Amino acid sequence: MRALTGAFAALILVAAATAMASAPARAQSGFDRPGGDYASAPVPSGDPAVCASRCERDKACRSWSFAYPSISGAPAMCWLKREIVRRVPANCCVSGVRGAGVVEPKLGELEFSIDRAGGDYRSFETAAEPRGKACAAACQADTRCRAWTYHRAGYGAAAPRCYLKNVIKPPHHRPCCISGVVR
Repeated sequence: MRALTGAFAALILVAAATAMASAPARAQSGFDRPGGDYASAPVPSGDPAVCASRCERDKACRSWSFAYPSISGAPAMCWLKREIVRRVPANCCVSGVRGAGVVEPKLGELEFSIDRAGGDYRSFETAAEPRGKACAAACQADTRCRAWTYHRAGYGAAAPRCYLKNVIKPPHHRPCCISGVVR
């Protein structure tokens, strides 16, 4: 009986190790992988998933970095790397290794890569920031506001813009934006 229990425990450990090893790698928003570049290209859509797909299709690619469009007007860029380069925190970027899709962070009420178009009753330019905190705070402070969208600079406008909404519109995937629902 003990031999059977030991064999069962060993089988469970092997299954757990296999499941952990086969779990997909994940891309990280808010990180860059500087160095090791062998190719780069602009990403007209501004979507980090395009960069992850380029790496998947290129057999030489081991890791990648994507940079959002800049305030100065530089386009979104994708860099492919021949090695898995160590990641460093950088608000400008999303990075990953081959086999990783793009997974936007789930930080409380924030909706990354989501635009809630329409329902705007007020908009204003705001400071460039990675999480749209000023926009979220403006909505929280205004009892009329039910939802908000922070539109990053470089996606059709030179400066970031905050949109306060008096109705909650459906979410649409767009890498330009961060949104949230307040009330």
